[in-house]
Amino acid sequence: MNADILLINGRIYTMDPRHPRASALAIGGGRIRAVGRDDLHAQAGPGTEVVDLKGQTVLPGLADSHIHLSWFAQGLQQVDLTGTATREEMLARVAARAAVSATGEWILGRGWHQEEWPDRRFPTAADLDAIAPHHPVLLVAKSGHALVANTRAMEQAGITADTPDPPGGQVVRDDRGHPTGLFLEEAMRLVQQAIPYPDAAALARMLPPALEHLARLGLTAVHDMGDLTALEAYQRLREDGAPFLLRAVFYLPLEGLEHARALRLRSGLGDDVLRIGGVKVFADGALGPRTAAMLEPYIGEPENRGILTLEPERLREVIRQAAEGGLALAVHAIGDRANRLVLDALEALPSENRTRLRHRIEHVQLLHPDDLGRLAALGVVASMQPIHAVQDAPMADRYWGPARCATAYAWRSLLDAGTVLAFGSDCPVESPNPFLGIHAAVTRSRPGGYGGPEGWVSAQRITVEEAVRAYTWGAAWAVGLEDRLGTLTPGKWADLVVLDRDIFTADPSLIPQTQVLATMIGGRWVYGNPSEL
Repeated sequence: MNADILLINGRIYTMDPRHPRASALAIGGGRIRAVGRDDLHAQAGPGTEVVDLKGQTVLPGLADSHIHLSWFAQGLQQVDLTGTATREEMLARVAARAAVSATGEWILGRGWHQEEWPDRRFPTAADLDAIAPHHPVLLVAKSGHALVANTRAMEQAGITADTPDPPGGQVVRDDRGHPTGLFLEEAMRLVQQAIPYPDAAALARMLPPALEHLARLGLTAVHDMGDLTALEAYQRLREDGAPFLLRAVFYLPLEGLEHARALRLRSGLGDDVLRIGGVKVFADGALGPRTAAMLEPYIGEPENRGILTLEPERLREVIRQAAEGGLALAVHAIGDRANRLVLDALEALPSENRTRLRHRIEHVQLLHPDDLGRLAALGVVASMQPIHAVQDAPMADRYWGPARCATAYAWRSLLDAGTVLAFGSDCPVESPNPFLGIHAAVTRSRPGGYGGPEGWVSAQRITVEEAVRAYTWGAAWAVGLEDRLGTLTPGKWADLVVLDRDIFTADPSLIPQTQVLATMIGGRWVYGNPSEL
């Protein structure tokens, strides 16, 4: 039988250790039929699409193992505050939106980062009141673990001086006890509940531009840490019958756990386009607002060891319930204390509830040296975002210090211990561009910036091959799909990406400039025109 598509004259990196390099691929029925060289020309027939790659590089389709796709889709319509160098620049962007918005209309934005401003002071309601007094304004920090709201927004949310801190969160107050407008962790929900969020139908209409954006970056799969509205939006897109531009593994929020158990939903429910991955749980906060839960205090803040968003007993119970119900855990843990508590809770599970499910820790940003080998020993995936390391390095040095940072974002140590890495972006916290992540993993430095030529904590650097593996096979293994995704192997889905350069041999400093020429999912080109290669 002739192939549907034959790719020839390529530099093909299969990521399959049994057959790592090839120059030709035969594709039929949406799957890889054969991997080889000139011998595959015999599989071309009258109806075969023959694509001459002209020496271009091919990789398996890349996966983002930690993304908030609905936030990203909505963010395309909100005020983009990423990269603002000063508070004044942030406020100017908000003021520009207020000038063209109807009175009383909510102004939403995301991406501010006080650590990038000269004085590193958190913004306040007073800052926002001065430039948008007639609109409720809510701006989420880059980390996603803090927000600032103006007075009108707090009024609509019913926030007063008497509003108590919720468990796992903090309403930041001034010397008189009045809210400053800054809300941390679980306290963010106090204001967010007042926003007229889009329903599933509206969100489904917002998703296609976001999916197209990811296809242009070579992403063929995502592990989405979304909410229940996002899950319904995905289903609506499937019902519409439009071609889906990526494969989505969805992790339910904690509020969905009880319902999932009642319905007997288990990890793996669905198909190769949309399936349930498990349950996403938060154990602590983030480094930016200094809410990541620490074993020792933050430097310069002797009373601050961060925030546990779930107390240890509750965390253990949630993990037990999910695993008992056949749902894999994806637990957000950034500080060394939070990571230890999660590992303790997973270790306490009966062995059958550990080995049959692919549990994972999201971020794993700081581990105590004593805990470096525990993920591999327990079979826990390290779901990490390399770009966080180079973006957070100055803060980590400032608030954790060099001694602790020796095991921060410890990819080399984790790999050497036998841990499976699955890489992603945490988009929209960071760019979803996987080549920025690969560059960060290989160099541990910002392009032309922090980290220097050797990289920040250079001992934790990994190779290009190891980084790509974490975006391909590792991501597939993390969700139990390594038998059909993650490598260009006969029988697996034909998900692949064509690049304008060979990132394995290029100067690592040039990896961020990589352009995707074409993206294929299931034997169908979803981006790019291969005939023009």
